[in-house]
Amino acid sequence: MKKLFLLCLLFCTTLGFAQNQKITKLEFEGLKRTKESFLRRLVKVRPNTVYDSVLVKQDIERLKRLPGIANAKDSIYGIGDEKTLVYQIEENFTIIPGLRISTANNGEFAFRVSAFEFNLFGNNQLIGGFYERDVFNSYGVFWEHPFLFSDKLGVGFNYQDNTSQEPVFFEEGVKDYRFNSRSVEGSLLFSFDFKNEAELGASFVKERYDFIGDEPLAGRPLALEADKLIYRGQYRYVDLDIDYQYFDGTINEFTTQYISFLSGDELGTQFLGDFLSIRNDLIHYRKIGARGNWANRLRFAAAFGNEDSPFAPFTLDNQLNIRGVGNTVDRGTAALVLNTEYRQTLYEKGWFVVQGNAFIDAGSWRTPGEDFGQLFDGSSTRLYSGLGFRLIHKRIFNAVFRLDYGVGISNESTNGIVFGIGQYF
Repeated sequence: MKKLFLLCLLFCTTLGFAQNQKITKLEFEGLKRTKESFLRRLVKVRPNTVYDSVLVKQDIERLKRLPGIANAKDSIYGIGDEKTLVYQIEENFTIIPGLRISTANNGEFAFRVSAFEFNLFGNNQLIGGFYERDVFNSYGVFWEHPFLFSDKLGVGFNYQDNTSQEPVFFEEGVKDYRFNSRSVEGSLLFSFDFKNEAELGASFVKERYDFIGDEPLAGRPLALEADKLIYRGQYRYVDLDIDYQYFDGTINEFTTQYISFLSGDELGTQFLGDFLSIRNDLIHYRKIGARGNWANRLRFAAAFGNEDSPFAPFTLDNQLNIRGVGNTVDRGTAALVLNTEYRQTLYEKGWFVVQGNAFIDAGSWRTPGEDFGQLFDGSSTRLYSGLGFRLIHKRIFNAVFRLDYGVGISNESTNGIVFGIGQYF
């Protein structure tokens, strides 16, 4: 008992001494592309202040969240009162090409290629674009500077011209339309503190639907168009520790949009009018043992003001919510989706990692004209399960090649392969 008391006393004395050390210098090691002046703006520890282990831990976690940084550690050295705190940085490669291959809604080969730089000029700017061929051609360009004005305020802009063949689900049957959306958006990016972020944006959008096919439905539109102004707000809570491919913690992201109809033809006024949409993603990661990761995402989305429109905003799709279900197989004015998967590192050597995973995806949709009860009565529920693997480069930002095979757990369900770049969530 006496030995235990002395050990506790020694620990408390050592901890108190460490907490009272004065940091006379702050240094960064391992920087190649990232600017040291940029990192000094972000971290909370300052030279000539008393050592604070809580601030140091927050700095390390914040540094590891930056796209340009693969890992970060801290160390202290010095003699007497001259103590230097060193942040040891391992950088990511951040010029990332992307490729997504799928089957278009008309059965043709579809693909999307992209290239993004996530650490432009060494200060976490994003610039990039994409080209997509999915029956028709689409493209977009993006630029963001999250810390343009300070460590708490930045801006972002993007332009997109998206054209695709979209199924629209009428009561009389499913019909295909050529959908085109051209938009330009500007946004303000806020970083209130270590765990809380927000965005406020506005975009001008021109939308047009044109019927494709030989047998239009009586009384249903052949074409409709609308000009819209979309106001978007987003709040993000992040309490996440990242250790290469392993995540541990929670993210909650709430997004709301108000879509204001500006002008259009008569049918556009009828089907594409004003409405409000909300979406909340609650994501929780738990590291299991030394090589496992359990990931969960609960999504709720709803639209108000266009409950009866067949041109509903939320889609059931392989790439978005249910793996194996197919491409844009249904639309709804509300959705409730749960994704859960277990990831196990099967092989790891140097920068290369192979992960295997098992998943369950479940969701339900509210079809146009129905109430929220449909989300819970089982009439629109989809349940899929499957296996997959990931090939990961630990020192390239978001360099995860993902392949999953999902199988429907019900009669007349589909199955299929889904692959892309980055974890599914």
